[in-house]
Amino acid sequence: MRRNPVRILAIATTAVTLALTTAAVRTPSDESARKPTITVYKDPNCGCCKNWIEHLVKHGYRVDAKDTPDMAAIKRTLGVPDALGACHTAIVNGYLIEGHVSAAEIDRLLERRPRVAGLAVPGMPMGSPGMEGPRTQKYQVLAFDKNGKTTVFASH
Repeated sequence: MRRNPVRILAIATTAVTLALTTAAVRTPSDESARKPTITVYKDPNCGCCKNWIEHLVKHGYRVDAKDTPDMAAIKRTLGVPDALGACHTAIVNGYLIEGHVSAAEIDRLLERRPRVAGLAVPGMPMGSPGMEGPRTQKYQVLAFDKNGKTTVFASH
């Protein structure tokens, strides 16, 4: 049987292309496999909460979203200080995440592992993840302890 070198080259090229494409497709899931799951408590009718969850997923996090009509009870139970309240509350690796904290700040929190209860972006500042729109405002990401004492973790 005679082999056609052009056909063999075409098959080899296709195999290499497929292997490279598969490797490229696998990279984001490999990254998300290393990132922990974030449990997000949110009001079932809140659009910005859904947008924030999309932001997290886009940055490699897996999200377990839990709709709850009584967010105040969730915040009280978890220990979110009243002054830091926002529309959704999350837990990741033992840390509380309150409001529109960016995936990059969560990454930094998990990398550094400071002795804090969590991070918060109080209120719903325009331009924060999940609150994108025609205008932006400056805001701070606050680290807080179990007593509610805060320090600035980042400014945007």
